[in-house]
Amino acid sequence: MSVSRELSAPFVVLGPSGVVIRTRLKGLTPGDEGVLRLVGAHLGSLASRDLKWRCGEGLEHSAETWARRKRALSEQSSSRWAGSITKATHDQWALSRRAQLAHIQSLEAGVRTIAHRLSLPVGEKGSKRAPGGYRSRQEWFAKTRRLHVLEDRLAAARADRAAGRVRVVRGGKRLARNRHHLDQARLTEAAWRQRWEAARWFLQADGESGKRFGNETIRLTPDGEVSIKLPAPLSYLANARHGRYVFTGTVAFRHRGEEWADRVAANRAVAYRIHLDTDRNRWYLTASWTIPPVKTVALAQVRAGGMIGVDTNADHLAAWRLDAHGNPVGAPRRFFFDLDGPASIRDAQVRHALVRLLHWVKRHGLSLAIEDLDFQAEKTREKHGRRKRFRKLISGMPVSRLRARLVSMATGLGITIVAVDPAYTSVWGAQHWQKPLTGTKRATTRHDAAAVAIGRRALGHPIRRRTAPPRIHQSDGCGHRTVQAGPGARGREETRPRIPGPRTRSVRAGRGANAGDQDAQHRSGRPAEHGSWQQDPLPLSL
Repeated sequence: MSVSRELSAPFVVLGPSGVVIRTRLKGLTPGDEGVLRLVGAHLGSLASRDLKWRCGEGLEHSAETWARRKRALSEQSSSRWAGSITKATHDQWALSRRAQLAHIQSLEAGVRTIAHRLSLPVGEKGSKRAPGGYRSRQEWFAKTRRLHVLEDRLAAARADRAAGRVRVVRGGKRLARNRHHLDQARLTEAAWRQRWEAARWFLQADGESGKRFGNETIRLTPDGEVSIKLPAPLSYLANARHGRYVFTGTVAFRHRGEEWADRVAANRAVAYRIHLDTDRNRWYLTASWTIPPVKTVALAQVRAGGMIGVDTNADHLAAWRLDAHGNPVGAPRRFFFDLDGPASIRDAQVRHALVRLLHWVKRHGLSLAIEDLDFQAEKTREKHGRRKRFRKLISGMPVSRLRARLVSMATGLGITIVAVDPAYTSVWGAQHWQKPLTGTKRATTRHDAAAVAIGRRALGHPIRRRTAPPRIHQSDGCGHRTVQAGPGARGREETRPRIPGPRTRSVRAGRGANAGDQDAQHRSGRPAEHGSWQQDPLPLSL
């Protein structure tokens, strides 16, 4: 019998640490758009130069070199623009280092898996814990070549990390590769060039608390007026005092606009970013700021009224409501979404499914239980072999995107989220809950049963149910046995209490009043003065 791994305890998920809102920058004249393009291209070239400088430093970076880079950028822009560029460069370099470490770990996992499978005889079966040997000599030979390729890649990645080298492409590696495959990307050279240049522009500025409207570089007034501080070489384009350019168009935030207005009125820091959507030829303005962490609710308080367990799948969310004792209540719910199509459509599908789920949870006034999923190490073909369908399934699950959006939207509605260990929830849910919850009018799926398992784990109840005793032992004579009774419940192994009244539903109203009186049941209509009938004791001998 296999031994289950140690499970981590459920925990209350922290709320988001920041807010990001976006709106369209309308009413721009051709002159306004020309200024934005010139400023974005100029600052983008400075950002590319600074990123190259930072990558060349590697691990030799220090505060002195940072100050030297910032002084060089200030001469071509301004001190605030230089601060925003250097901060973005450091964030990009740190992100590349984290991605490099994740790539190394993925390569190490692939090398270990292939080396283990190559060490086994061909055709040997595997177990739940470890894969078996390869199916044929041809596959074994192909994997030996694959092992050498991965080992070479791993050696190169380790050498880059030791030397502090990272691989960064401003504008995105995917977009850079599309230049050589324009037919597959369905782009013309001019359209690709426009998208590439827009992706490499730099039009973002960090906020400053205490400054006017929270940002001196990109300023947005409560009335919706937008202005930017022009870099030194482009100061001749200014149409306002102090080298600023005021745009003709105005903006208004529909989502969380009151919260943004309160921050601007109090001169609290707000960061802004302006970008161009080349497909629609529209300019957008994004505002962001940090918020203090929300005080989490105690786990015991969250469990008081029950919980709703949610199982994440590739095309839907399966949810089931549970009471405080871990019993499913009502019928399961499924919230479907379609991830086919472009990224904007996929994002909208996930958002609409989460809106329906959270509104349903809000009506019940309960908390939400989800799995703490992470498939980053589970997508390699070395781990799952020929199971391409399963690899495609887990690769298509929007785990990170769904989790980030779910936490943000739930915090806005005041819904608490509890994350649980995802181990064995699908297996144990199907094994112990799918059949008991399936009836003549309801077909319970594995995903519905997994939602029950997730909810029970979040409530602190075991998922696996005890094996039912024989039918004869389920009667009152041997005690009312149930898995729902806790270990500390009094009388959980005792018989049921005596309920007076008729034992069958066929007795009409007003009858069976003497069901608890055994003497009255055998009087056969005799008067009371004759005494009660009693059975003689059985003879001890014949």
